[in-house]
Parts: sequence; C-alpha cells; structure tokens
Amino acid sequence: MEYIVGVKQSQFGLLVVVTDADIIGKKFEDEKLQLDLTKKFYQGEVKTKEEVKQMMMAARHMHLTGKGAVAIGMEMDLVDPKKIIFIGKIPHAEIMNE
Repeated sequence: MEYIVGVKQSQFGLLVVVTDADIIGKKFEDEKLQLDLTKKFYQGEVKTKEEVKQMMMAARHMHLTGKGAVAIGMEMDLVDPKKIIFIGKIPHAEIMNE
C-alpha cells in the first residue's frame, strides 16, 4: 500500500499528515462530520510504509486517515483505539506526542 504524506510546521511543532493513497481526492460524510480529502491539507508525496514510520517517529502532531494509515499508528502504539473516529466508514485519528 502507498500513502500520501504531507509535512507541515504547526504551532505544536512538526505535523505529519498521512492518508491512504487510494482515498486521496475523495470526500466522505456521515450525519455530523465531513472528511474532504481533496483539500491541500491532505496533499503530499507518495511514501512507503517504512518511510511513513520514520516520519511519524519525528512528528509532534499527526493526522492519520484511512485503514492503512491508522493501522500503522496502532502498530507503533501511537493510536488509542478508543479515539479513532469513523467518517463514512473511513477511520481517522489525530495524535499529539508529548
């Protein structure tokens, strides 16, 4: 699986945005929430799983969107399963490293 990764500086430090490549450019909704993966915020470069892991280790703040991206966060013990939200069946997690 490939991932689209954007790296940005935020008020909290390095922000890494990881999105499964197969859902980038799409929009998902449920009754109360919307996930618009067409926005510039989600754009970035194509990366492999190993590259994503390295970037996540350096990040202070992360947005993970899609089954693969969230699974990497869980595999690295960064994502609390109770804090995963689903928007149109797409998992999304935000992480703030201390």
